[in-house]
Amino acid sequence: MITKELIAESYRQIQDEICAGLEALDGVAKFEEELWEREGGGGGRTRVLQNGNILEKGGVNFSAVHGELPDAVKKAFNADSDDFFATGVSIVMHPNHPMVPIIHMNIRYFEMPAKAGEEPIRWFGGGIDVTPHYVFEDDAKFFHNHLKSVCDQFNAEFYTKFKTWADDYFYIKHREETRGIGGIFYDRLKADDNLSWETIFEFSKAIGRSFVPIYTELVNRNRNKTYTEAEQEWQYLRRSRYAEFNLVYDAGTKFGLETNGRIESILMSLPPTAKWFYNFKPEAGSNEERTLSLLKKGIDWV
Repeated sequence: MITKELIAESYRQIQDEICAGLEALDGVAKFEEELWEREGGGGGRTRVLQNGNILEKGGVNFSAVHGELPDAVKKAFNADSDDFFATGVSIVMHPNHPMVPIIHMNIRYFEMPAKAGEEPIRWFGGGIDVTPHYVFEDDAKFFHNHLKSVCDQFNAEFYTKFKTWADDYFYIKHREETRGIGGIFYDRLKADDNLSWETIFEFSKAIGRSFVPIYTELVNRNRNKTYTEAEQEWQYLRRSRYAEFNLVYDAGTKFGLETNGRIESILMSLPPTAKWFYNFKPEAGSNEERTLSLLKKGIDWV
């Protein structure tokens, strides 16, 4: 039987595996860990890495929280229960190199007890996406093909469905551009006649364990490339787009704030340095202009 305790323990293990993989990838930086407790119930392990050889700032957070659901969240879920349980792992990595992409991953589980005569509310969510400062087509193809291979192990429809979901979700409406090259995103995934809880749980874990091989490949492809000061300035500009999305649209950020989550853990996704240049326009024919042309929905990278 898949219990919330089993899910939380599996996610803790995945956090450990990813932190070990990232320390090996960077070669210098080590994670600092802070254990915390949520006032309403539960807690987590915040692990932050800073000023590494290639990883400038990043976090790999685990949480398992429970208690009374805030009114705003109850309204959003159309629920009348006061109790909830949520657990997950959330990752953001900001490299110091403009040719190495930002990466984000999240796997999570949520449940609420059943109302009289009804089944409990429970679902899995998650995804993984990449935000390159410069889009390299070979990297994008590698990333999406790797994700498709993971998805196809569980359901032939997952990749196409969840890739489209990511394109729509990671979209900066006020800029009319995607945050990056997308990936996959899914939410409130439940068992039905064609999909068991066991399959969904195994899929969630597989997505978590895809992180290290994917990011190791993307980092090692690009970490030794040379770059200019102007290209680093472009990196800071792209980081500002990332910050805008997380503060304006990101559902996880909103949920954390509305459930009295730990602010340092919630906002660890923000980059250490970002810049907002007024009315910046890339030069015609430049790599910057080309990158902007590829920040669109619906590109078939497979």
